[in-house]
Amino acid sequence: MHEDTDFGHYSIILPEEPPVWGTSHIIPRGVPPRISRPQYVNKTLSLGQNDEGVHDDPYDGDGRIRLGSQEEKRLRNAAKLARLTLSRAYELAKAGVTTNSIDAELHKFIIEHNAYPSPLHYASFPRSCCTSVNNIIVHGIPDDRKLEDGDIVNIDVTVYLDGFHGDTSQTFLIGNVDKQGTDLVQATNDAMWAGIRACGPGKPLKNIGRAISDVATERDYSVSTQFTGHGIGTVFHRPPWILNHRNDEPGLMLPGHCFTIEPCLVQGSNPRAWLFPDGWTASTENGARSAQAEHMVLITESGVDVLTQ
Repeated sequence: MHEDTDFGHYSIILPEEPPVWGTSHIIPRGVPPRISRPQYVNKTLSLGQNDEGVHDDPYDGDGRIRLGSQEEKRLRNAAKLARLTLSRAYELAKAGVTTNSIDAELHKFIIEHNAYPSPLHYASFPRSCCTSVNNIIVHGIPDDRKLEDGDIVNIDVTVYLDGFHGDTSQTFLIGNVDKQGTDLVQATNDAMWAGIRACGPGKPLKNIGRAISDVATERDYSVSTQFTGHGIGTVFHRPPWILNHRNDEPGLMLPGHCFTIEPCLVQGSNPRAWLFPDGWTASTENGARSAQAEHMVLITESGVDVLTQ
């Protein structure tokens, strides 16, 4: 289905018909036994793929990394592999290619680097990355639809290497994308970098959402309030939660905090999402396009390091 509206000309992604509920019909790719797995994987597999919502990735403490330690080195290595994986995704994302084939290649790439694709079996997610096309805000499940000339697609990759997760994403332009689409992607990247520039030791966490929202408002986009950045390290998702919209939440950035900044900008004034029957794929309510960009940052004693740059 192609729409030619104020939001541009592109295909709207809809659930398959008839609807299939959940993800148990999707066969996940295998991972060799030699690859170390996050804790939640064994829990999901022991309970069965139908047990949706189980992540069993508990956390404690404040989540801060000891700067200058072996922990920091391993964290940086995981982030570096995430960046390399996203670069591989960029090479693969072309018109005529299915998102499922991209997922297969990234799965292979991650395993060849002795890491585990973190999304696989997280709360029964059945694939190794997320591919969110056009009106899909986040968490699109790779499938057999071919990318089309004019699509935008966010590819979100996370790897688990030597006990640490590395997480990054980018929205790629497929072929000849219209001006409305290219402007949206550019604004999303500008908003992410504005959020990063708001970071530093002792600065309020809420400054990130304010900086992102300022860019979005200037350019007549809305910011999704349903999906946030998050602390990351030995655990995939944990505090501090990084709100991308204006907020009044307490909390300061401290040396050793590591988290993602990953705003989702949406065309128009309605950023609300609804879920496909698969329980994961989140689409805009009105079919408007959305773009996301994500980097993983580490607060240092003197500023901020972008680990996935």
